[in-house]
Formats: sequence, C-alpha cells, structure tokens
Amino acid sequence: MSCSLCDLPNPDPPVTADDVDGDFCCRGCLEVQRRLGDEAEAALEENEAGPDIGAESVPEGREQEFLAVDGMHCSTCEVFVESLARDVEGVDAVEASYASELARVVYDPEAVDSDALPDRLSGYGYEAHDPEETVEDDGSDVVRFLIGGGFFGMMAMLWYILFLYPTYFGYQPVVDFGGLDFTYIAANIWAFTSVVLFYTGFPILRGAYVSLRSWRPNTDLLVSLAAVGAYTYSTLAMLLGRSELYFDVTIAVVLVVTAGTQYESRIKRRASDLLSELTQQQVAEAVRHPSGERVDVSAVGPGDQLLVRPGDRIPVDGTVVEGSAAVDEALVTGESLPRSKRPGDEVRGGTVVTDAPLVVRAGEEVTSTLDRIVELLWGIQSARPGAQRLADRLATVFVPLVVLVAGVTTAWLLASGATPTAALLTGLTVLIVSCPCALGLATPLAVAAGTRTAAEANVVVATPALFEAAPEADTVVFDKTGTLTTGAMTVLDVAAPTDEESLLARAAALERFSSHPVATAIVDAVEDPPEATDIEEHDRGVSGTVDGETVLVGHPSLFEARKWAVPDDLADRADEIRTEGAVPVLVGQAGRAEGVVAVGDETRPEWAEVAETFADREVVVLTGDEGAAADRLRGDPAVDRVFAGVKPAAKAETVRRLRADGTVAMVGDGSNDAPALAEADVGIALAGGTRLATEAADAIVVDDDLRSVPATFDIASATNRRIRTNLAWAFGYNAVAIPLAVAGLLNPLFAAAAMASSSLLVVLNSSRSLR
Repeated sequence: MSCSLCDLPNPDPPVTADDVDGDFCCRGCLEVQRRLGDEAEAALEENEAGPDIGAESVPEGREQEFLAVDGMHCSTCEVFVESLARDVEGVDAVEASYASELARVVYDPEAVDSDALPDRLSGYGYEAHDPEETVEDDGSDVVRFLIGGGFFGMMAMLWYILFLYPTYFGYQPVVDFGGLDFTYIAANIWAFTSVVLFYTGFPILRGAYVSLRSWRPNTDLLVSLAAVGAYTYSTLAMLLGRSELYFDVTIAVVLVVTAGTQYESRIKRRASDLLSELTQQQVAEAVRHPSGERVDVSAVGPGDQLLVRPGDRIPVDGTVVEGSAAVDEALVTGESLPRSKRPGDEVRGGTVVTDAPLVVRAGEEVTSTLDRIVELLWGIQSARPGAQRLADRLATVFVPLVVLVAGVTTAWLLASGATPTAALLTGLTVLIVSCPCALGLATPLAVAAGTRTAAEANVVVATPALFEAAPEADTVVFDKTGTLTTGAMTVLDVAAPTDEESLLARAAALERFSSHPVATAIVDAVEDPPEATDIEEHDRGVSGTVDGETVLVGHPSLFEARKWAVPDDLADRADEIRTEGAVPVLVGQAGRAEGVVAVGDETRPEWAEVAETFADREVVVLTGDEGAAADRLRGDPAVDRVFAGVKPAAKAETVRRLRADGTVAMVGDGSNDAPALAEADVGIALAGGTRLATEAADAIVVDDDLRSVPATFDIASATNRRIRTNLAWAFGYNAVAIPLAVAGLLNPLFAAAAMASSSLLVVLNSSRSLR
C-alpha cells in the first residue's frame, strides 16, 4: 500500500491515527492530512488547479517520456505542441507547459520509438530534446533581426524617404533616379518588405498561426493582421499601378515588436549570467564492491554491492551491509542533522556519505530517491500550464472585436456605394490603428525593465509569470533547512564551568581527525587548536591525548558507555540542547565531562527582518526535520503554521492543497524543495542551494541573502503595475483612434504615425525606474 498523501510506499505497519482517514508513510504526511484535510483536495479537483501528483497516471502497457521543448512562449504554444503530439499514432496523452518548456508524453512503446519522439514533436520553430541536454543559443534570433530587419528593412525605408514620401505630399523625389520607373522602385520595396515580414517576422507569424490553430487569439495574431493586411493591400495596389503603398507600415510593425522582444530576451540573458555554476546532484556512476569497477548506474542490478566513499553520493536506494558512517540526507529529505547509518540500515540514493566508507546493497527495484524527485518535478512542471499573459488574455476579446469592427466597416462602406478600394483601405486602417505595436510592446518592455531591476538586486527572473503571480500571493511557504537556516552545522553555544575557549580548543584538537559534519563545525570554530596524539575513534566520538591529558569528545551515549562521569548540570544542559533541535557534544578529561558544546543549524540572522515584511501574508514553514528542530519555529510569532517531517512528494502535495485557499509562493533551496517550488504559483530559490531547485523556480536569489526575497515581491508588484499602465495607454489610445478610423478620418499613413506615437509612450513609460 502507498501513502494516502504522497503515494510513497508505506512502512509495515503504516502510520495511522483514529481522527484521520488513510494510511501514511510518515507522521509528516499524516499531520498535513489532518490540518489541510480532504476539503482542500476536493476544492482543487473541482477547480482543476493542478495535477494529482499522487496518482498512478501511466496505464499498464504504456510508458511516459519527458521532453524539453524550446520555442514555446505562451499558453497557445502549449495547446499547439500538444496537438502535434496527439497527431502521432501511438501517443495516448500529452501535457505541455511553456513556463518550464517541458512536455510529458504517454505512449505505446510498441507503436512509437522513444528515440523518435523528439523529431515527431519538433517543427514550426519548436525543437524537442532530452531535458538533460543543454541546447546552446545559436544567435539565430539576433541574426534574423539584424539581417532581415536592420539591412532589408532600412533598404526599403530608404526608397520611401528618397522617393515615395516626398511624392505623397506633392513634392519631387529627393534624388533623381535616372529615369527608373515606379514599378521598379515598388518591386524593390516589395522584395525587401517580403524578407522583413517572412524572415524577421517569422516568430510573429508562427505565433499567429499557432493562435488560429489553437483557437486562442493572442497579441501575435493582432500584430500579424496589421502587418499582413498592410502587405497584402500594398501588393495589390502595386500590381494595379497605384502609388499609395503601405509596406512601411508592415516594416514598422514587425521591427518595433521584434525589437521589443529582442530587448526583453537580451536583458533576460544578461540576468542569467549572474548565476554561478550549480552542482549536479544525480549520480551517473557507481563503484562495485569488492572489485572497485566503475559502472554506469543503469548497469546496477538488484542485490549488487556498491562501495560509497566519504564525500560521494549513494547511487541508488539500498541497505548498508558494511561500515558505519554519518549520512547527510538534507538534499533528499530536508533534514538538517546527519544520520548515523550501520549495517542493516536503509539508505537513500542521492544522499551523501560524510565521514567513512559504506558498502551498500542495491534494493530490488534499483531506484534512487533523488531520481524519483526529478521525475516528480518533471511531472508537475509539464502538467502545470504556464500562466497566460495579461496582454494575451485581453487579446482573446480584443482581436475578434477589432476584426469584427474592420469587417463590418468594410461591408457597410461597400453597401453604401463606396469603391472597393476605399472600403478596403478603411478596413485596413482600422486594423493598423488598433495599436498592435503598443500592445505588443506593453508586456515585453515592462518585463525587461523588471528583469533588469531584479538583476540589479541580485535576483534572476526565470519566467515572466513571476510578475503577474507574485503580487497576488496570499501565502508564503518557506523551507527550513538552508532557507530559514544557514544549512550548515555551526557551534551555537559552549557551556563550561571555567574556560569555554580552552574547552572548545581541546575538542577541536581531536575533532580534526574526524570528517563528521558536527566535528567539522567544532574545528571551524577554533583558529589554532592544540596538537593531539594517541587518537582513537569510537562510535559517536573520539579520544586522544591533549597537553598530556586524556580527552574524550562525543555524544552523551559515548560517555555513558565508557563510564565517564557526567555532572547533573551538564546532563540537563545536554537535554536542553536536544530539545532546541541541536546536537550536544560533551567534552571531558580524566574520566569526567567538563563541558558541553551545542552544534546545529543556525537560523539566518536576517530572518527577523524578512518576517516583518510578510506580516500581511500567511507564513508557512515546511521541513523534513521533526521534533525540537521544528518546534523551535512554532514559537516564532512571524510563523503561522509549521508542517514537520514532510517528505519531498508530500511538500508538493502540501503546497498544492494550500493553493485551494489562494495564490501560494514557495521559497526553498534544496532538491527536496524542487517539486514544491514547481507546484507553487510562485517559486523562489536561493542560488546557494541545488541546481534542481533553481531549475524549478520562477526567480533565483543569486546572493543567497534572504532579504532579497521580499525585494523580489516588491519588484514584481512594481512591474505588474507598469504592465497594466502600458496596456491602459494602448487600449485608451484605441478607444479614440478606432472610432476615427471607422469614420474615415484617418488613412493608413496617419494611422501608422499615430501607432508609432502610442508605441513611443509605452517605451518612455517602460524606461522609467521601477524603484
């Protein structure tokens, strides 16, 4: 049986309680179910607010494949990519997300070769590939803009400036073309404009096609209607020998909108350069025991014995058969304190052996807990659709309305006896004046400004959805280990009747010979420890000679086993340290304990300052720790709720249930937080954490300073206001300009000038400081 909350295997017997329905894998899952309950789950299912990550969604006889899909940039792309995949025979289900650029494909392995799936989902500017493959930016977008727009666009505009514009106002051309006729000039302009429209404007046209194919009007469709409308009309006018050509409108629309998106992309790439290289967590190789042969993890079979050296990650889930060591499970479980593992104990793939080698027997399924987290993360990311941009949401109503107005106006003029040319020109003017440039620039320029401001504050924006979701956040969920705390063992306190510095120095003299994280914390706290000899390691401690005296350092159980005396006051202090969630380390000499050192994961000093900024939101803490380490946070006045002992899959499900009550932001740093970061409406990762966490997040705090988290919310709110202001300018302009165009008071040339003016207002508004 599996856990009723997170679907992980249950122990025997499972964790249960009389007041909670279901069987659970741990007390953390039981507590989440007790406090959030079935009502939140029912609300989510009713609102379709996310995938059921606990459900077995791959039918028998089918397999699933996760693919990264480059080129998706809006919610209509998701629908289109899904339709491409469903057209492939043997594919049963597809889920795509443009925010994470991931697609999950469920298929029949007998009908479809998994190696062929990427090619079947690629096309129309989309490129599918393995999520673990990194595809380098080839700079094709920049080349497309510079060559197609910069060169051919300027060549076409040169003809307009030297010849057409003067003639429109009754003047002679600026330059004598030596008898070249109008047809030659028009043909050149047409050719140059064709390159701009179909080469530089390809991404816009593709977006319009995808929009039509998906029955979801977007801003790309509105921009394309204006650009293609002006191009088509001008081509027909050229063939009929008319001199009023509006190819310049096509060029202006394509280049202005492309420049805006290019600027946004350049700012985002510059911000991404702030990220340092992050560690790779998944294990690729394993060492067989006793031969020492290195093999690929995929070649490990059930029951194989593997040697794991200090500092290495355990390749797969299994059982210890030889050796004793402390294992750091923070990456996978979120627990801050290392756990001692001995023969017979179970260990998880992805956790780190810290101080001594272990021989591990692979489990029956040869799986890794960390790999399951990665698959869980991909499943959530591919199933959660990206948030539709505000401009695209408005375009779903505005685009059909503009097309309807243009069509009705053209039809009414024809019915009123106007010439076809005059009627079409008025309809075209309505399309051009509908401000596609301002509308197309409103979001990209504001997003670029927000991304640039965030980068100045050492925050990398991974997805523009941050700017629309963060201001709406009702609940902010924090991971504990590595987020609210430093994530590293440090000396928190030293208790000794006499000289505390001397006691800590003697402890460090012996702990230098141990690689246990607790020992490392004590050594780091002393600059110049004395020399030690006759070193002897014990279970949970070490002994030796310091300054001629026998010194023992270790856990209270070691002192009890060696029958060293522990005064009552030190025993009481050791119990208090455990209650506070830290590790007590006794230090003694001559058969008697003389002091105790508290070692633990320290709360970040900036936490109190950060907590004040979230006073108007609910603050929730999720942690893999249990007992005292979690109880310490329950007493924090800034924390509304604490969920302790929560496993990675349960963290994601907890966030999902919290989303039933409103918008949820998640702040974390470890791989165990990645599924929850992906499940949240807003995910913020600390860059000092793991690569998996940063890949799942919407924003990454580069300087690892918790104070940058509220700054991220402030910048997102300011950017959101700027987007709405830009859109208000664009639509306010349309409210005036479209009626004038319908009344025949504007022609395409003046419409283009008015459109340029509105775009300039958006540019100037976006260039203002967000601070």
